[in-house]
Parts: sequence; C-alpha cells; structure tokens
Amino acid sequence: MFREVVRATLPPMSIDLHSTMTGSGDPVVLVHGSWSDHTIWDLVAPDLARSFTVIACDRRGYGASPSGRPATLRDQEDDLARLIERLDRGPVHLAGTSFGGSIALGVAARRPDLVRAVVAHEPPLAGLVEASPEIQAAVETVDQVIARIDAGDAEGAAAQFVEEVALGPGAWELLPPPVRAMMIGSAAAFRDEQRDPAWNHIAPDALGDITCPVTLTQGDMSPSWFRPIVTRLAGLVPHAVVHDYPGAGHAPHATHPADWCAHVSRVLGLQGATR
Repeated sequence: MFREVVRATLPPMSIDLHSTMTGSGDPVVLVHGSWSDHTIWDLVAPDLARSFTVIACDRRGYGASPSGRPATLRDQEDDLARLIERLDRGPVHLAGTSFGGSIALGVAARRPDLVRAVVAHEPPLAGLVEASPEIQAAVETVDQVIARIDAGDAEGAAAQFVEEVALGPGAWELLPPPVRAMMIGSAAAFRDEQRDPAWNHIAPDALGDITCPVTLTQGDMSPSWFRPIVTRLAGLVPHAVVHDYPGAGHAPHATHPADWCAHVSRVLGLQGATR
C-alpha cells in the first residue's frame, strides 16, 4: 500500500465516471474508497437526499465506470473534477471515505473553484507520517494481498485486506454476501491503484492551500494506523476540524448510518446555499 513501484510517466487522462443522482438542494458528491462502488452509500443516500442533491459515483475501474489505464491519485482527482464540471452544479460538497477522502482533499487543493466543503473519513495518506510498526505491518499485508490478486485469489485477497488492514479479525464473514461479491469484483481495480508510487501522499504545501471548510472524521474502533494520519492532516489543512464516531470503525456510513448522516448533514448544512 505504501511501497515504491516503478511506473512510466504518462500524460493525465481523465475519464467520465458513472454516477447516480437523487434528492434536491445543494449538491453533495459521495466518493467511495477502494474495493467498493457507489452502492456502499445505499444506507445513507436516501436520508441525505432529504436535504441535498446526492450524487454517488463509481470511481474508475469500479462498478459501471471504465477502467482506462492504471491511474495515479492525480488522475483520480481529475476524474472527479471532470464529473463536477459535467454536473454543472458547482461548487459542490464532497464526502469521501478512505481513498475517496484522499481524492476529495486533492480536488479541494487543486480546484478550489469546484469545492464548497469536504468531509473525509480516514484518508489513508500514510506518506504524510513517519512509518510506524502498524503502518509497516499494513504495507507487508497489502503486498501479500496484491500477490494473491495476481495469483487469481481475489476472494482470499479481499478477505485478508478486510481483516488485517481495514476492519479487523472476523469482519469478512460479517459482511453481507453482496458486499463480499462487490469487493471480490473490485480486486483488479485495487491492484491497479497500487501501481501509483505516490497514491498515499499529497504534498503538504498543497494541503495548506485548501480554502474550503474541511472536516476529518475517524472511528474510535478503527485500526490504530489511521489515527496519526488524521492528526497530521488536521495540522496541515487550515482550520480543519476532527470528528470522532464513537463505536465506529473504518466504515461508519455502513455500520452507523444514522450517526454518519446526522453529522454530515449538520456539517454541510452550516455552509449555506451554493454560491
């Protein structure tokens, strides 16, 4: 996940992302993390749509979006920026989880004209912090996960990632069968993301240029390696606010949907009407 990978330098290439839209009001674009697609928001989108226009997208290679070539983090930011421009509803609110939170922060830094506010849950930007035993363990585990994907064991790879990196022991069997199937089908897209040697890093100076309100969230039951990243981000992004979800882990939108909706609605509602 945080290892260096040799990769040829290619020109940027944004693609058109598949998205769904529900509700009315100020637009909120939901950006999913790895191993998933826009359906991970199904438990929260209807509630959020009571107050906002909710756009849920599939990132490249996930769900109904094309894959193109393996993309850098910057390419993923360009994909999201292109979607916002196509919507012609900006500036929008962005709510991202995990790697989706990293992408949301990158767009806020590079395209302030498109973003009104960001809520990002545990972006895995470990390149911003000093390596710890917990982070090193995650690195080694993801190397094993990638090897299993390459060997054709997508299910074993997904299960190992869930239990040893993201959610914790025993979590794989607790996931609903459709979620497990979605993750298995997303294995190749996850592997492709890992080909970017800088996928887990945004330049501190760029984060310091963010001008919109940013809320960073974390679960007090999440794997411990996420917490120092959130702390570091809070020190780099001007006026960032940190919010804890009690009893939640790396997927509060799925495990604590009412808490997630209440907090996101309150934070984004404070930003007023779209300019």
